[in-house]
Formats: sequence, C-alpha cells, structure tokens
Amino acid sequence: MISEKTKEAIFKLQALYPKKRSALIPALHLVQNEVGYLPLDIQSEVADLFGIEPNEVNAVVTFYDMFYDKPVGKHLIHVCKNVSCMLRGSDEVIGSLCQKLKVDLKEVTEDGEFTVFASECLGACDKAPMMLVDDEVIGPIKLEDLDKILADAKKGPGHPSPVDLGAISHG
Repeated sequence: MISEKTKEAIFKLQALYPKKRSALIPALHLVQNEVGYLPLDIQSEVADLFGIEPNEVNAVVTFYDMFYDKPVGKHLIHVCKNVSCMLRGSDEVIGSLCQKLKVDLKEVTEDGEFTVFASECLGACDKAPMMLVDDEVIGPIKLEDLDKILADAKKGPGHPSPVDLGAISHG
C-alpha cells in the first residue's frame, strides 16, 4: 500500500505538468523507493492515482529496466551488455558476477545484498566493459577486481531513488 505522504508527493508532481500522466515515471520512482519494487497491486494503486488502466502502468514498469516488478537486493549491479562492452568482455563479467554471488540475472542473493542485471547501453562506452553499482559508474572492469567492487558496494547505503521525496514534499 502506498503511504499518504507518497500519494501527496505524487499529486504535487502531477500538478507540475500540463497533463498529469507526464508525472508517471517520477511517481513510479517514488513508489518504488518506498515499497522497494512495483508488484501488480501497487501498480494498480498508481493507475488509480493517475486515472489510467493498470496495464498502462505495467507497460511502463516492464519496459524500463530501472523499475522492478519483483523484489531486488539492497545493491543493484547493472552490467552493460551493449556492443562496446560486449566486445571488451561484459559477458564474462556477468558470468563471473553471477557465479560469485550464486544467482542468475535478476535474482536476489541469499543475503539480500545484490541483484545483477544485464542492461542495455549505460552511456559510458569509454569505460568498457563497465557497470553501474547503485549510482556509481565503474570501468573498465577487470575480473580480478570483482571481489573488491562487491566488498566496496556492501559498505555503501544501497541503490538511491532518482527522485527525492523530501524535495517534492517540501518544495
């Protein structure tokens, strides 16, 4: 269930746009930040707030890899799988990460710490092969650095929401 505080923030977001539907993506970020992911019942709640059909919200959630319809780990690792990174070894990086963490792509590690994603271009081709760990761009990646990258990530706060609820609530 979406909190009243987040609903109020969504209504404020909607008021910033000529058409309230334009606020859907930032609203989904807010809700995901609160709930952790966007299961179908939460997607339906969001649809009600926008006066649209739940399948319209689901289409957005399932299209973008920044939204999660299943629980994810505290730390998100997006490994670029686009051409530049693939040619420089991103497939090996993905395979090694999944093996080290004992998960398949999009699964949560047993300790709840990590989820690994193979993502389309992350916009740092000069760092190929590269990954985004929470909000940090890392690359070029060497397989021998993965243990240190994972240990450093565990020390951090986890993946941030790209939308600040506080700024909207007080803005």
